Amino acid sequence: MSELFFRTLREDPADAELPSHRWLVRAGYIRRVAPGIYTWLPLGLRVLQRVEEIVREEMAAMGGQEVRFPALLPREPYEATNRWTEYGPNLFRLQDRKHGEYLLGPTHEEMFTLAVKDLVSSYKELPLVLYQIQTKYRDEARPRAGLLRGREFVMKDAYSFDLTEEGLAEAYRKHRDAYIKVFDRLGMEYVIVHADAGAMGGSASEEFLAVAENGEDTFVRSPGGYAANVEAVDRVPAALAAAEVTIKAEGGAPFAPEATDIETPGATTIATVVDALNDHAPRDDRPWQASDTLKNVVFMLVYPDGSKEPLAIGIPGDREVDPKRLEVRVQPAEAVPFSEADFAAYPDLVKGYIGPKVLGIGELGEGDEPAPGRIRYLVDPAVTHGSSWVSGADRADHHSINLVAGRDFSHDGLIDVVTLREGDPAPDGSGPLSLARGIEIGHIFQLGRKYADALGLTVLDHNGKQAPVTMGSYGLGVSRAVAAVAEGTCDEKGLAWPRALAPYDVHVLATGKGEEVLAEATRIAEELAAAGLEVLLDDRKASPGVKFADSEVLGMPTSVVVGRGLADGVVEVRDRTSGDQRNVPVADAVTEVLTEINGR
Repeated sequence: MSELFFRTLREDPADAELPSHRWLVRAGYIRRVAPGIYTWLPLGLRVLQRVEEIVREEMAAMGGQEVRFPALLPREPYEATNRWTEYGPNLFRLQDRKHGEYLLGPTHEEMFTLAVKDLVSSYKELPLVLYQIQTKYRDEARPRAGLLRGREFVMKDAYSFDLTEEGLAEAYRKHRDAYIKVFDRLGMEYVIVHADAGAMGGSASEEFLAVAENGEDTFVRSPGGYAANVEAVDRVPAALAAAEVTIKAEGGAPFAPEATDIETPGATTIATVVDALNDHAPRDDRPWQASDTLKNVVFMLVYPDGSKEPLAIGIPGDREVDPKRLEVRVQPAEAVPFSEADFAAYPDLVKGYIGPKVLGIGELGEGDEPAPGRIRYLVDPAVTHGSSWVSGADRADHHSINLVAGRDFSHDGLIDVVTLREGDPAPDGSGPLSLARGIEIGHIFQLGRKYADALGLTVLDHNGKQAPVTMGSYGLGVSRAVAAVAEGTCDEKGLAWPRALAPYDVHVLATGKGEEVLAEATRIAEELAAAGLEVLLDDRKASPGVKFADSEVLGMPTSVVVGRGLADGVVEVRDRTSGDQRNVPVADAVTEVLTEINGR
């Protein structure tokens, strides 16, 4: 350690939000260069390389072949797939000295597709699996959490190429199994959840999430085994089945008391609306509740090409719009809340009192577009035909009661974007949902022919005719895995690596004065190294307290302390994860450590 390029810090970095970020910096594994950009120092690089080794072994075992594409890529292939535009501001774009346009690769579907198009001509050369481990670049608007949301990160991306959908399904299964083996070896708790394909496109899509209290992603589970990222949960079938429609009539025409406007001065929030209703228009059966109200939220959809479209969303008043769920459903557009200028451009919208009547004027047929100047109006699945609501009356200080969907207002369709809650009915009908947090560490897709069609990837089939190739995409966050494991294993003292990822197997500490202590520590370290272990020797001229503290911060799974006990013929062996400490005869120290490690 006297020669190791590292330094531990006694204070947390100012921008650290998560334990993994804090300890990786404090332990000298990584150093911040700029927001979302980090240098890998020797200790951190050893962990990163161990993850890469595990990934390579499992990819090779399932038939993958490794390649390496450049990070600097031309614009044209991404234009062909429309992702030059769809990626929007997340792309790092640049020009060379001749004004040619390039990007720093955020993902490489186009490059893999073109490579296979160039080199593969017959179905006899399929199936094929190619992968790379490479640095990616995305211009995150808010880089945070250290390695978990960076602008530069290391990723393993693999792609399968098959002639049939059956072949794609088999490739998908093999990759799924390989990922299970990788994450099992990494020693983390993880779940596999249904996911949205996002900008990648494709059909079947699953995420691997490391379970973490501080994780960025929320996922749900049901008693029946349903599991999904919240962005991918579709409540429509369950919500329609469970919705209580209290107003019915012959022939399907809803009936209810006539819709009535009441004064609600100053009631611009759901809470104040409920108070006003209970004060001025009380119900006979029970008090009014937030769930009786219909809240209409307006957004401006901004598309990558700069075009805009207004969108109004009606949701029960006891719910909020989940930004992530909305983002998935309107992509590639970005949903921005209405500005004052937007409200001025649509004077029929009375801020704080927007009702469905001004929005839901006439239903659209399939494929129809809203009339010029009209706002597209989508509603939550709970707004079923015949359900009754309280909502804005489209004039200041007034709300309407007994508004019946299908009688007093219409809509253009359903959209499921509300924040999910513990106990919501599961889409599979097996019971209530439970919510948990996780860190995305892998994502696999059945892409189909999206990229093959866009870039003209075909091969000769059994009949000698050109046939399109179907693809799968399989991403694994290598640098994210380092942070995810650190997040799941660290404690209040520092990092605590599982043996498969630890930069060193054993940390030997010389903690006493005199040449004898250092000599014995050196002997033990050399014998452990000769037995095939990676050993870190703390030979620094520092106090025992500093060495003990650094040992806990660095987080090697096993430590051997050579110090005061040497006078009694013993050394101390410590287990970082369990905290167990025991004295062993100095003559038996190497054998004890080898037995402990090899016996696991």
